[in-house]
Formats: sequence, C-alpha cells, structure tokens
Amino acid sequence: MRQVARFPTALLSRVEDAGLNASAPPQQRWVDGWLVRFCPGKAKRARCINAVAPGRLSVAEKLALCQRVFDDARLPLIFRITPLSQPSMLDSWLEKEGLRAFDDTRVMIQADLSAFEVESLGADVSMKRVSHSAFAQIVGQLRGSPLAQQQAHAQRLELSPVPFEGWVLRRAGESAVLACAQTAQEGELVGLYDVFTAGRERNRGWARKFCAELLQRAREKGATTAYLQVDADNHPARAVYHRLGFADGYAYHYRTSVPPAD
Repeated sequence: MRQVARFPTALLSRVEDAGLNASAPPQQRWVDGWLVRFCPGKAKRARCINAVAPGRLSVAEKLALCQRVFDDARLPLIFRITPLSQPSMLDSWLEKEGLRAFDDTRVMIQADLSAFEVESLGADVSMKRVSHSAFAQIVGQLRGSPLAQQQAHAQRLELSPVPFEGWVLRRAGESAVLACAQTAQEGELVGLYDVFTAGRERNRGWARKFCAELLQRAREKGATTAYLQVDADNHPARAVYHRLGFADGYAYHYRTSVPPAD
C-alpha cells in the first residue's frame, strides 16, 4: 500500500498517532510491538490489531498470541493495515495466510484551518454540547446500533486519554436531532469523529456547516490541522470534506479470517 505523497511523512505519522490515541479503549494491551485492542463496541478501530512496531518475535508467533486475546474476548481477530504497519510485509503475509481485506478507508487531512469560511446554520438551528453517554446513545440510535455497542462506545469516550466533545444540531423547539458529530483535540491536531446526519435531513448541507462550526471552535483553541477517517466509497461524505479543504493523506484497510456475511 502506497501513501499519497501530498503531505509530509512526519505529519502522516503524527495524525496516525492522534487517531490511535483518540480511539483508545480500556481493553487493550501490547504484544511485542503490536497494539491489540479488544473492545466489544461497533468501532473496528477499538477491536483490532495495530502493528505499530516490528518487535522481536516472528509474525506467526505474535499472531498466535493475539488470537488467544481475541478468543478470550469472544471477538473475531482483525488487523488494521496502514502504510506505517510493521513489518512492512505484514499485509502480503496476512493475504497469503488467507485473511481477506475489507473496509477500504481514507484518512483525510486539512492542513490549514484558516482556509475555510463558516456558514450560518440558520436562525432556527442551534448546536448543543452533550455528555459522552448521551452522545453514544444518540449516534447509536441514528445508526441502529444495539445497546451493548452504545454502552461500549460511552465507556470508551469516558475513559479516552484525549478529550472528546460531542455535539448535536437541533431546530428550535424540536427534540429530534438533525446531525451529530464529535471532535477530539490533541494539541494542534483536531479529529472529526462520528459525523452523522439523520436520514430525513440529508442533502441539505448540515454536515458541511456543522463540521465548519466545529473546526472553527477547534481553531480558536489552537488547532491548525484537522483529520478524519471515512470509507473510501462514501462519495457524498468525501465530497463534503473536499469542500472543507480536506485531501487524502493515506489509506488503510482491515484483514480478518472471518468469512464475509451473506
């Protein structure tokens, strides 16, 4: 896998670190240079292996150790493969072992937060910050996630080493949520997470205006660069982010031995 050469490698590495920090669950451990996460929630970033460093054991030995962790947690073993994964031949090794690739994802970066303008949400629409548990419930219900996944998400947010802020958009006098999103700021970097627009409200520009407002708030707190993660084939979302000045930084995908669902 080749990274897009638009951004310096040092920035891509910094963004990857920030993404790992922001998605850290309480259920994780190190296995010879690999960060093994086994949270039972929906987010695959919190229940996969991130091969951060080469370590000293063979790939086969580490794979066996990791398999035990996932078996004990009753979760399928999943690898997250990035251009920074170690060793560099890991992806091809896993492919030869029969682990299928899925969920091609793009990490998009906006390296100049002074380069976009904030649009008005409208006089009858307001932003409100909500608690971690409330946000996990709201976005979980919008996505149709089961209660156990909502609870795992709330726990991860409460214990995150990077502070999250969850926000919702509502019309005045209405309880229904138009859209929701989170930010996780670490120094000069801010990540956009869980951007979701209610089905009945899509294609009205809410996501673009909402994200611009959140980035403006982060900019006022010292952020200069933003990042996010989005499915490669989510073209409507990617179009919104391009309009906000984001561009592809690098790609990642997952690998697992579990057969695809019918």
